[in-house]
Amino acid sequence: MKIISGILIAIVAVLSFKHGLDGLRNNAPNGDANMLAWGISKPVQTILSCTNILIALMILFPQTFFAGNIISALLFILLMGFQLQTGNIKAALIEIPFLFVSLVLIYLGHPFKK
Repeated sequence: MKIISGILIAIVAVLSFKHGLDGLRNNAPNGDANMLAWGISKPVQTILSCTNILIALMILFPQTFFAGNIISALLFILLMGFQLQTGNIKAALIEIPFLFVSLVLIYLGHPFKK
């Protein structure tokens, strides 16, 4: 179980960091257009991108692992809500596996926690 947890942590950390950097660089595919359609301003987009980078760092350490996964799950729920608000059901459904990964990681725990 520790190996599975470690692999999932690495994947989530890399993806969160990448999405955060893409958001800061405005390189996210369709991200900027979606955020503007949802009424999210540029400063809030920057905050969300920085939050993704923070989540990536929090998940790596056992002391902040739980909080990082909770914040990650909440962001996925928020994203799904925005998708549903604009009628994009397919995109909202695509986010469900990512939400479950955060919840599975909470269940498995950090592999280096004593």
